[in-house]
Amino acid sequence: MDHAVVIEPNQPAEAAVIWLHGLGASGHDFEPAVPLLGLSDRPIRFIFPHAPERPVTVNGGMVMPAWYDIEHMDIERTIDVSGIQESANRVDHIIAAQMAAGIPAHQIALVGFSQGGAVALYAGVRTTEPLAGILALSTYWVGAQDPTLKSGRDPSDVSIEIHHGTADPVVPYELGEQAFETLKALGYPVTFQAFDMPHSVVPEQLRAIGDWMARHFTFDSPTRSKE
Repeated sequence: MDHAVVIEPNQPAEAAVIWLHGLGASGHDFEPAVPLLGLSDRPIRFIFPHAPERPVTVNGGMVMPAWYDIEHMDIERTIDVSGIQESANRVDHIIAAQMAAGIPAHQIALVGFSQGGAVALYAGVRTTEPLAGILALSTYWVGAQDPTLKSGRDPSDVSIEIHHGTADPVVPYELGEQAFETLKALGYPVTFQAFDMPHSVVPEQLRAIGDWMARHFTFDSPTRSKE
């Protein structure tokens, strides 16, 4: 796949995870996390797309990998809506490509960290496909900034989990809580986990991510690695 890091399982893939990195990073950012999820025996394809290079206003217009422009570093995290729409369209194309390759929608999950998590939430809420779930890491909800955004499915059918660090200096913890409360109020069956960490991931969280994926996917083989 162009413009993405793809990790194939040792057997034909039965599920796919589309994992979006944060601002200024690349698809290689979370590649090392895969062996730490405890899912080495599961036929899961991991797709880590690279964000396009674009100027980022809050960073003085510096060009860097970004899913959308952040216009103001206020508590609302004001963004350019057209940028997140463009990135969500790209996610839609990746989902469609996986389905064309034989992976059903209910075996496809969206994961995103920070800015990538905002895209995962936006795209996951918007899609009409019955995805396995959405996992948003250290991020925030920007859906209210787009008055045209509509849920593609009944909210009760969209599984969402949010993780956030209690010591996050980049995306304040309260933004993770706000995302949780807002989505819950909109009718989504959203869950929330807090971790003692800054703007990062920790081993305990990676195990929780692996458990989340194991619960949301079904496979022909019932076994699971205990590593």
